[in-house]
Amino acid sequence: MSVRIVTDSTAYLPADVAASHDIAVVPLHVVVGGSEHSEGSDITPAQVASALRDYTVVTTSRPTPQVFLETYRRLAHEGADQVVSIHLSSQMSGTVESARLAARESPVPVHVIDSETLGMAMGFAVVAAAEVAGSGGDLSAVVSAVTARLEGSTVLFYVDTLEHLRRGGRIGAASAMLGSALAIKPILAVRGGRIVPVEKVRTSSRAIARIQSMVLGHVNAGGHVVDIAVHHLDAADRAEALAGELRTKLPGAPKVMVVELGAVVGAHVGPGTLAIALSPRPDEPLPEATVS
Repeated sequence: MSVRIVTDSTAYLPADVAASHDIAVVPLHVVVGGSEHSEGSDITPAQVASALRDYTVVTTSRPTPQVFLETYRRLAHEGADQVVSIHLSSQMSGTVESARLAARESPVPVHVIDSETLGMAMGFAVVAAAEVAGSGGDLSAVVSAVTARLEGSTVLFYVDTLEHLRRGGRIGAASAMLGSALAIKPILAVRGGRIVPVEKVRTSSRAIARIQSMVLGHVNAGGHVVDIAVHHLDAADRAEALAGELRTKLPGAPKVMVVELGAVVGAHVGPGTLAIALSPRPDEPLPEATVS
């Protein structure tokens, strides 16, 4: 049986990674000043950051079921017997719902998974699924690989302001921080599919240092090798500096990636955002003295 993997653009998989693992990526959409664009093809994160700074209205929307159905039909035509479709948290988007509606009409069985996360926390699980499928694994093995990677995944992030999350309605429990939003730099996390507050600090430098400390603690406590991606929107220098610190302090860990957030998530978190996606490899124990 041939199993193919589908995800959406909010996994922010580098194009070469998606291509090398034969992963189909369905784009979400971003609307800037009334003009609709497909994420990853005809709008850049820098354009979204600029629009947000200019107070241009930026909104996002999920793919239609028809787009998913066309993807599933194409994969079936290419020889897929089954499809595993892994997507952005249903607490943040209706993307999973669109995938499930399309799955009902698909010419081959489609197993849709709500990742309950986003970014490379989802992306690493997608790659793990593709690796198992590419080596001949059946549906059960592929789904088990995804579940194992998602189970321990974490996303921690810092935003310059909560305003963009508030406008997009994605702030959830973090709304408790709004009263002092001007005086704090919030550290947030994705847990149970939602954005939740973790800590409040007074400066951006302290927030970034605290996130770094939390990442090191998470890796050390977990006892497994952890894949790490540093995401950012219009904050490349900060992201590279943070990634460099993590590489120094985690010499036994896999390469720490720097991956820019795309237009869709960027529209909700705003310029200056830094996020770290952590994805433990459950079958690989952490070498001794990995964390310095």
